[in-house]
Parts: sequence; structure tokens; C-alpha cells
Amino acid sequence: MKLTTGTASTATLFLAAWFIIYGLLTCPASAEEAPTADAVRAAVTKSIPLLELGAKGSLEQRKQCFTCHNQGLPIQALTVARTRGFKIDEEHMKTQVQFIADFLARNKANYLMGKGQGGQIDTAGYALWALDNGGRAPDETTAAVTEFLLQFQNDQEHWQPQSRRPPSEQSVFTSSFVALRGLKTFGTPEQKERIDARTARVTKWLLEARPEDTEDRVFRLRTLHLVGAPEADRQAASEELLKAQREDGGWAQLPDLSSDAYATGTVLVALHQAGGVAGDSAAYRKGLNYLISIQKPDGSWHVVSRSKPFQTHFESGYPHGKDQFISMAAAGWSTTALALSLPVEK
Repeated sequence: MKLTTGTASTATLFLAAWFIIYGLLTCPASAEEAPTADAVRAAVTKSIPLLELGAKGSLEQRKQCFTCHNQGLPIQALTVARTRGFKIDEEHMKTQVQFIADFLARNKANYLMGKGQGGQIDTAGYALWALDNGGRAPDETTAAVTEFLLQFQNDQEHWQPQSRRPPSEQSVFTSSFVALRGLKTFGTPEQKERIDARTARVTKWLLEARPEDTEDRVFRLRTLHLVGAPEADRQAASEELLKAQREDGGWAQLPDLSSDAYATGTVLVALHQAGGVAGDSAAYRKGLNYLISIQKPDGSWHVVSRSKPFQTHFESGYPHGKDQFISMAAAGWSTTALALSLPVEK
């Protein structure tokens, strides 16, 4: 049977329509398109159990020490996820927060004398940040820690890290942010005059300082926001980060490295919380798509360590062997960035 011209045209149109629909259903979204809420929720849901596992493992293996990568950053991610309706292990969260409070309390006498603990400013600052995320109220211990923050390196313009473990422990901007955040969150009325004076000195330095890598830029922006720097300076710091976004949607720790989850997660959270960048902006959408695309099937992210280890390695339960600590820090930032793009739920 021969097809008439009209029948042939109908068949051609039908096939063309079918191919268009098939392509829409099977082709991945472009980097600029917003990931669906379901895709974001799936990524966060897969990440939460591993974050909790790694945090528990750190607590069990390092019974006397708080770790920023396995406790501080997971606590941030889990508490942000909770505000977006995700279920977390509440008893585990209480245990972690109490562990950190006890860790600081054991060093109370040293803090009051201006002496710290291993990791000095970074450890103390991140520990206070974790307590704040966990809902801990100020007390005598936190007042002792803020006294340490005020006395330590008080002859300098800013705080200096005591460790060299890039990317998370090596930046003067990171150390200055976590110290200043601790003072502004837990400082006592009696310390206010000294906190204001230290803040003014840091602000003066900050406005003139020039960051060298992504970690510097992230925490310079966060500190500018924290001290209430002029809008023009904060906007310029945000633009500097936005210009560094790669074609794949991610950010790299250094110019000669590839994009990774640590750099991308830290940038997105900083842009959103301190730079005024909305979760549905084009740059943020591209960053989220990148994070989702590189998440492992088990829910983890893998970042290769570039830090020279000086502590005995231990298995916390998070994947990726000797890369697990920076990978877990990356997961904390990435999960936070993803969760922040979702609406808050009561």
C-alpha cells in the first residue's frame, strides 16, 4: 500500500516529535539548568549516614580530641540539613556537642592563661563554631576559650594558623575568621571592649589584604561579612570568587588543580551565606550540578589530600582511606551547600 503525501507528513511529524521527547527524557540537564529538588534531596539523603558514621568513628577513635573535619563540618551540614526537613540522629548530635564541650572544658585553665591546645586558634575556633551550630549556650568554658582567643597573638593584626595542613589549616583568613566568629558568638560583656578593639584591627588588615588561593578568598569574604565591611568590598570579594568558577561548574583549590568538592562546597556556602548569592542563581545552580555529578554512588565525595600527615592515621568509617579526612570535610561543605538551596521547613 502506498502512503499518501498527507500520511507521510503525519508519520514524519510523529517521528520527529517522538525523538524530541526522547531526547528531553534521556539527555542530562545542562550545567546552567537548576537541579531538581528531588536530585538535591537524594544527594543530601545519601550523604547524611556517612557523615554521621565518620563523626561517630572519630569520637570513638580519638576519645580525647575534637576534629574539625570529622566533627565540626559534619555538625554544620547535619544541622543545616535538619532545618530543610531531613532526619538526623538527634541522640548522636547531642553526644557530639557534649563531647566538644567536655574537650574544651578539660583545657579551661590553659585557656584562661592564654594557652590553647593542639591546633591552637583553628581547633578552638572550629570547636566554638560547632557548639554554636549544635545549639550550645555560652557558659564558663566558652568564656575561657574566648579569653584565649583574645590573648593569643594579641600583638598582631590578625591570627596566624599553627599548622600547615592545606587547604583547611594553613590560611590566615581561615584562622582569623574562626577566631573572630568565636569572639562574636561567645564573647562575654566584660570582654566586649577588647573584642571591639581586636575586630577593628582585623578589619583594617582585611580591607587591604590580598588572598592567594580559594581558601583565602572564601574566608576573606566570610570575615568581611562577619565584621560588617562596606558593601562594595563584600561585593568585590564575591565577584572574585564567581570569576574563578570553572566550565564544569566547580572550583579548584589552586589554579593548577582540577575542580573538587572541597573547594566547590566552601565557595558555594560562602557565596550564599556571606556574599548574598541566591541558591537559584546561575552560578549556584552550576555548582550544585557539579557536586551532584561527582558524588559517588555510596553518597561520598572523594578529594585527594595534599597535606603532609603528622598524626597517626585511623579509619573513621568514611570511605577513601588516607584521603578520608579531607574528603569528609568536603562532604560537610558540599552537603551544606546542597541543603542551603532547599526551602527551610518548620
